[in-house]
Amino acid sequence: MQQAIVRAGIAICYRVEPMPVALRPALKQDFDYCRRLYFGEMQWIIDELHLDPAAHKISFQQQWNPTQVRIFVVDGVDVGWVQTVTENDELFVAQMFVDRPFQRRGIGTEVMKWLIGEAARANQAVRLAVVKINPARRLYERLGFQVTHEDDRKFYMKRDAGSPLG
Repeated sequence: MQQAIVRAGIAICYRVEPMPVALRPALKQDFDYCRRLYFGEMQWIIDELHLDPAAHKISFQQQWNPTQVRIFVVDGVDVGWVQTVTENDELFVAQMFVDRPFQRRGIGTEVMKWLIGEAARANQAVRLAVVKINPARRLYERLGFQVTHEDDRKFYMKRDAGSPLG
């Protein structure tokens, strides 16, 4: 992955190699870690869209299911998590978060590629929803996801099983 830093009008390009990421099943004791990451990354969206924080706390507690969650590990450190569920022969990525100090290092890309590969082996499409103001949409588009429909807050995206990796 190529990145650029602009300093004094000069772009300095450098190459960032993806970090080796392992995924492990979540344990019940991972709930607090996942909740911290969720609200750490979602708070600006909750604020920006004037959503009800209390409702989000209740919703998170009801929807977080350790049997559907995998924790990302880099060099023995937990750096993020993803929750997926198979619905109607499709893999649905319900939520994915990378801890802020580890963002922009290719971890989200590597995890999404892994999920796409897992779904492809099962001949499944991959679906997800992304809040319209979330910059992660660009990642999903680069990986071949296309918007299927939208509502007032979210884009609903899908990547067909046979699609080449974008």
